[in-house]
Amino acid sequence: MPVGQESVLVATGMSKQFLGSKALDGVDFDLRQGEVHSLLGENGAGKSTLIKCLTGAYRRDAGTLHLAGVAIDPHNTFQAQQLGIGTVYQEVNLLPNLTVAENLYLGRQPRRFGLTRTRQMLRQSRALLSQYGLDIDPAAPLGQFSVAVQQVVAIARAVDLSGKVLILDEPTASLDAHEVELLFRVIEDLKARGLGIVFITHFLEQVYRISDRITVLRNGTLVGTRDTASLERRDLVAMMLGRELGEQTSHAGVANDRAGAARVRFRGVGRRGRIAPFDLDIAEGEVVGLAGLLGSGRTETAEVMFGRTPADAGSIEVEGRSVSLSSPQAAIAEGFGFCPEDRKTDGIVGDLSVRENIVLALQARQGWAKPISRSEQNELADHYIRALDIRTDGREKPIKLLSGGNQQKAILARWLAMNPKLLILDEPTRGIDVGAHAEIIKLIRELCANGMSLAVISSELEELVAYSSRVRVLRDRQHVDELSGEKMTTDGIVAAIAASDGEGAAA
Repeated sequence: MPVGQESVLVATGMSKQFLGSKALDGVDFDLRQGEVHSLLGENGAGKSTLIKCLTGAYRRDAGTLHLAGVAIDPHNTFQAQQLGIGTVYQEVNLLPNLTVAENLYLGRQPRRFGLTRTRQMLRQSRALLSQYGLDIDPAAPLGQFSVAVQQVVAIARAVDLSGKVLILDEPTASLDAHEVELLFRVIEDLKARGLGIVFITHFLEQVYRISDRITVLRNGTLVGTRDTASLERRDLVAMMLGRELGEQTSHAGVANDRAGAARVRFRGVGRRGRIAPFDLDIAEGEVVGLAGLLGSGRTETAEVMFGRTPADAGSIEVEGRSVSLSSPQAAIAEGFGFCPEDRKTDGIVGDLSVRENIVLALQARQGWAKPISRSEQNELADHYIRALDIRTDGREKPIKLLSGGNQQKAILARWLAMNPKLLILDEPTRGIDVGAHAEIIKLIRELCANGMSLAVISSELEELVAYSSRVRVLRDRQHVDELSGEKMTTDGIVAAIAASDGEGAAA
């Protein structure tokens, strides 16, 4: 059987659950010798869980795993490496303070009489690196080289340790175009040697550039496996989003009677390695939706807009004034608010009360030298508990004891209390119950009607179409299209996401 046809890794019926919730439900996956197989899916699709089951980081609850035709059951990642399965993550899991050679042979240094044979290790390192086109000093600290070189060193180590299967988890996320080319040359060479490579990424251009087959997971289940050459981009996006083209929701969004001069203006704003420079104006009473697949640059855009990741290019104006948003504190001072996607990690302060969480942003803008009185805090908290129908036994209840939807509403209350000029919402309805979901959508419409400017990120395309004035579409960390009026439909957004470089939304 020729290289590329024989399956080197076969997983059948892989299942895993946590606290009664199924993260993987009977997933089948196979990897052929000499192929690059892309594994795709949105947040919660099950990609990470599947990879951890394949590499022994998790013990699967059900299913079988075969490597080169032999049943295997790795109990940890070290056993998986010994069997032939290596993994390289986005964040290089090597030691930058050690030399390149020490990283390559960490834990398996050539020794004699208990002492490391440094010269032999350096010779072996040079020979190994030459196979990857790297002419670097193996005696130099790894940390002095670029992320791309560190990735190649990590790959060289993984392949030398394992040699049958290589799993690359978001390897290009922090690389520029030149560095991506370097990594792809390495991948093509490994593919030619007959290695099976699992490639996890959110960059569709890279998927179509490097992969032979694509497997899509959604909500812990297998959607399908297709040959890359025969899979249309629109069909791939539909598989990932769970939407067939034709299930169209038309624009019923917010009409902006105040449209005119921009309240907030971003010109050529971007951050190298995070989001390409973009222009964006947001007027009073306008909701601009941000749409795209996971990893498309939606959150990166929001973080640049809020100063969480300061821009390294471009200019920003607020109500005609040039401003510098070098930090979240600077953004708050200009009247910006930001509700992050991960409310438990980046939003709430779990051990503080509902009251303390609600007044947090207002107190930060006012300055800690001018504390808000307890009576004012109580009044603010009670007002928003009533206004947003936050279900709690009282304002002093620790916020971590509230449901997800009520935590989300409390974070919204935090920013509403300071009456922001621009409110940025990242997945405001994710992970909350149906009732809270409807209330937050209603609130977005009311805020817009009252003149607030909003930028809203959502994977729920019907939502964006329903309340947005315009929808900005992102792909591969670039702003690629903008839809409004009759063109702003769910089908139109999917088409814009799926369009290849140089194509418009109608392509």
